[in-house]
Amino acid sequence: MKKITSTLLISSVLALAATSVSAGTLETVKSKGHVQCGVSTGLAGFSNADASGNWQGLDVDVCRAVAAAVLGDATKVKFTPLTAKERFTALQSGEIDILSRNTTWTLTRDGSLGLNFAGVNYYDGQGFMVSKAIGVKSALELDGAAVCLQSGTTTELNLADYFSANGMTYKSINYDTSDATIKGFEAGRCDMLTSDQSQLYSLRIKLENPSSAIVLPEVISKEPLGPVVRQGDDEWFNIVRWSLNAMINAEELGLTSANIDSMKTKSPAIERFVGGQGGKLGIDDAWSYNIIKQVGNYGESFEANVGLDTPLAIARGLNDLWSRGGIMYAPPIR
Repeated sequence: MKKITSTLLISSVLALAATSVSAGTLETVKSKGHVQCGVSTGLAGFSNADASGNWQGLDVDVCRAVAAAVLGDATKVKFTPLTAKERFTALQSGEIDILSRNTTWTLTRDGSLGLNFAGVNYYDGQGFMVSKAIGVKSALELDGAAVCLQSGTTTELNLADYFSANGMTYKSINYDTSDATIKGFEAGRCDMLTSDQSQLYSLRIKLENPSSAIVLPEVISKEPLGPVVRQGDDEWFNIVRWSLNAMINAEELGLTSANIDSMKTKSPAIERFVGGQGGKLGIDDAWSYNIIKQVGNYGESFEANVGLDTPLAIARGLNDLWSRGGIMYAPPIR
């Protein structure tokens, strides 16, 4: 008999647990009156609590959109901060209703954890950050480097593949949280820090002197990030998926939180959007209107949280609409 590794056994048990708690999430959310959302322990621009404890960010807005769609009120969300290691267990066990935490969509995660990715709200790729003082211009100059990274992420495998393919070696210095990685980097425990580029920009502004570090040009992976739900509950999966799709479609239609009331009858496509067809999702017909009125379209969320006028100053790039040279695209609401 082949020996089953502890990792596979744990994954199988958790996948079964996910199936057993998945059904009826919509009813559970309505009953308790809020959406329980799993987020990061603090990643500026994506999910981060301000000094007053108010959560904000691109990932946070996905959860607010779901609350607006289901409960008619985008404020009816409670947030559970999770490390990379904790996030999937929290979703599988039913501790949270949705995971919206800069999480990469991969085959392994989609096929073996009892989870479903509901879409992509940020197209990313892994990169490298170094101190300007070491004078490095390319990751290919980092043979033998000490590397700070976060455990329990796709970062580890991507890093190993990249260095192996280029005949280089490295020393891995692992941390449980992103905050710990940037502190290790700032303290000089490593030569570089690797993570998704979006995270690198978020972590850099936590440095005492952000201008002392640069993000190198190499992007070594595809990292489509998006919200995750449990398998076995198609109703909830559809609601989360179409809440995100509504934000993307609204930007394409020119609908914003400020103009949606005046734009309701401007075209048949907008009338269909605002009409909502909520019955097909098991929710109120005002679901899509509530999302845009209370949260905004995808572009509004992007610019407010990570765009060029924020400390992160991230250009839209791949995350611009398909009609403007990006790859952000959603099926139509009709």
